[in-house]
Amino acid sequence: MVPESNGTETSPLLRDPEAGNRESTKSGWRLEFSIISNYTAPLMVALLLQHALTGSSIFMVGHLGKKEIGAVSLANLTAQITGYFVFQGLATCLDTLCPQAYGSGKPTMVGLHVQRLTLFMLLLIIPIGAIWFNADRIFLFILPDESRETAILAGVYLRIAILGAPGYACFESGKRFFQAQGMFGASLVVLLVCSALNIFMGWLFVWKLQWGFVGAPIAVAIANSLLPVLLALYVIFVNGSECWHPISMEVWHGWGPMLRLAIPSWLMIEAEVLAWEFMTIMSSRLGATELAAQAALSTLADFAFQVSFSIAVAGGTHVAYLVGSGFLQRAATASRVMVFSSFGAGIANMVVIFALRGVIPGLFSDIGEVWHYIYFLLPLGAVVQISDAVATSLNSLLRAVGRPDLGSYVQLSVYYLVGLPLGVVLAFVLDWSIFGLWCGILVGQAIIVLVEGFYFWKMVDWEKASQEAVERM
Repeated sequence: MVPESNGTETSPLLRDPEAGNRESTKSGWRLEFSIISNYTAPLMVALLLQHALTGSSIFMVGHLGKKEIGAVSLANLTAQITGYFVFQGLATCLDTLCPQAYGSGKPTMVGLHVQRLTLFMLLLIIPIGAIWFNADRIFLFILPDESRETAILAGVYLRIAILGAPGYACFESGKRFFQAQGMFGASLVVLLVCSALNIFMGWLFVWKLQWGFVGAPIAVAIANSLLPVLLALYVIFVNGSECWHPISMEVWHGWGPMLRLAIPSWLMIEAEVLAWEFMTIMSSRLGATELAAQAALSTLADFAFQVSFSIAVAGGTHVAYLVGSGFLQRAATASRVMVFSSFGAGIANMVVIFALRGVIPGLFSDIGEVWHYIYFLLPLGAVVQISDAVATSLNSLLRAVGRPDLGSYVQLSVYYLVGLPLGVVLAFVLDWSIFGLWCGILVGQAIIVLVEGFYFWKMVDWEKASQEAVERM
């Protein structure tokens, strides 16, 4: 039973002031789909731009040499696992806190939540920066002697990248400040400007000024540092100041509820990321051809993931707002719309991959053996898009109702006790190679969908979620 609030929704997050009292299932589905779709489009472009910005260095140094490309790849992978994904995961707790605060009629709490998490992540940069600063020593210890120069260059990259880490962390929390208010286009505008500047600076530093390799991380660090600055200017001169909270000592209080959401939210993201990295490591033990094919499919899956993830973030933000507002019937309807939209996005991704099956392998390699391996694996990679999309939305819904802890338990147990072990057995014991690794991931994601889907179908307590949202405020 999910009772509906008696109020009306006049916030800019929900464009239709009559929407809150609509009980019709048919009109409700249309309304929620319209809102989620409107938020998804700019967010999808913004996510792709941000993803491209952090990985742009490999194109900047692409013609300098193999060692430079290897160093950038190694440095980016390290930065993502130990830094960028940490910030992204922790910041997803704001997908719960900020929309719920805005929906409950306490707009300045949005700013306070953002300030608290930003401060926490800035403090985290101290240990993260220590890892990055000494990364060359770690690489030299792990990598073989023939990779010594690559290890040193990767260490140089990460030492420079430290300068942009505070900006990246602030942007991850700052963009939630706007998303909670329904302004998904703010981060898109900022990323368009910074991406253009990043491309220009990469050309200027690496080639025009002939700084070489070090020019690439300098360009990325400056672009990352500008991201929160432009967000702040957007608040001052364009929109969003309604939710700003004056800087005060309150920023040091109330960390407990925040961390109880932030840490499981981070574990949800990190568990999946490390599972995919584990697949890459296992692929390297199968051979160079297998590793090349795995790299191609992972890149393709990562690109397709941005589509489903944008739906998940947009829909999860909207559901969290409705929970905070007390519009629980609409929250239940919006959650169903969100899951079915993600399922549709997964189907669309699958169809596109099948349609381009003869084209995609050539985008990654013109080596016959690698080309055929990618071609052989693409149907399975296409099917995985469906389970990945739905699981991503269900994870976002868990954050929206304040239960990322359940998501972290499910992700960690299923991926590391079922999916990956099964994949290893299929790949190495039954000699299914990469096909076996991907089958393991597919089975794991299917279990995640079943478990989390059952929770939302039978067990979710919308009234309790709404009451907890009020208590957090």
